[in-house]
Amino acid sequence: MRYGIIFSLLILSYSTVAQTQDSYEYQSEFVWGINKNTSGGLIGGVVFKKARKLGNDRILETFGLELMNVKHPQEVRENATFSGNLFIFGKRNYLYAIRTQYGRDLILFKKAPQQGVEIKAVFAAGPSLAIVAPYYVEFQTENLNYAQYAQYSKSIAVDDILGPGRLFQGIGESSLVVGANAKAAINFELGTIKDQVTGFEAGFLLDVYSRKIELMTDAKRYAAYPTLFLTLFYGRRR
Repeated sequence: MRYGIIFSLLILSYSTVAQTQDSYEYQSEFVWGINKNTSGGLIGGVVFKKARKLGNDRILETFGLELMNVKHPQEVRENATFSGNLFIFGKRNYLYAIRTQYGRDLILFKKAPQQGVEIKAVFAAGPSLAIVAPYYVEFQTENLNYAQYAQYSKSIAVDDILGPGRLFQGIGESSLVVGANAKAAINFELGTIKDQVTGFEAGFLLDVYSRKIELMTDAKRYAAYPTLFLTLFYGRRR
């Protein structure tokens, strides 16, 4: 009787361990994240990615979407002389990048149940669409009681600028530029809950567009925008 109980407990323990080990296995995941990169501001943009495992248990097929604000390397914020508001002197246009990506994640190291780190090599590429929107500034006219808005140009004296335009002002005057992007990165998943994904991704991305884009007055125009990035992400898997 005693040996029967011990045997039953051993079987139960083995079954529990097996279920715990198997509990980390997953077939798909969806994550979203906040991106910081060398071509953006404090927050570069947001990232969404859907992944599913293929026949090989270590390879995932991925579909991604990135929405980013791309800045020129020479952009510097200044204080307006009269108002003290911050604006970017010489900026002509915003560049909002919409990137779609298709790729592969290769699992280099699998994570043990409820502990450790899962490490993936990330490769993705796809078409990009640039929304080039005019950068508006508020400036005073000869009558100091009257101010107006316009896209920045060299005809507007720096001392007359009171600050940037209203939020999304001029977005209806945007132009579109097509391009392509490619990225390579390393992904670190740190979560401890089996159906949740938490971690970060660091790597290199290159955006290339069909023409050079003017972002600053009297500054070099670029068609290619290389960047280093770090993305903090969260999501779910099943």
